Amino acid sequence: LLGTAAAQTNPAQIVQERRDGLRAVGAHMEAMAAIARAGSDPRPAAERVAAVQAFFVNFPARFPEGTARGTAGLDTRALPEIWTDRATFERVAAALPARLEALNAAAQSGDARAFGAALQATGAACGDCHRPFRAR
Repeated sequence: LLGTAAAQTNPAQIVQERRDGLRAVGAHMEAMAAIARAGSDPRPAAERVAAVQAFFVNFPARFPEGTARGTAGLDTRALPEIWTDRATFERVAAALPARLEALNAAAQSGDARAFGAALQATGAACGDCHRPFRAR
């Protein structure tokens, strides 16, 4: 689900790819949370982490002008603050790759406790973006 949002010019298609990708990320996060809750071997989750990492490469590019909530014909929860406070949005988005790298390392280590902690830190980074930039 890497998509080519930056190369697309159709706002509806950009938003749909973005939504589909974020839904897939959510599904991966839920599956990883189940692994962490069970205290299971996290090594199989490394594939899920890699998929999430791939989606978040140059994540801000998935939010070009004209794809905000309230734009006619678009079904999105992306708040206008993404564009009116772009520097903060990009700074918050830039924190996620390091958290995902740590999550990937924890998954590959097989250490369930480290994986749980890294997953929690990754989830916190998700929330750091959701709270100011996504409508409920």
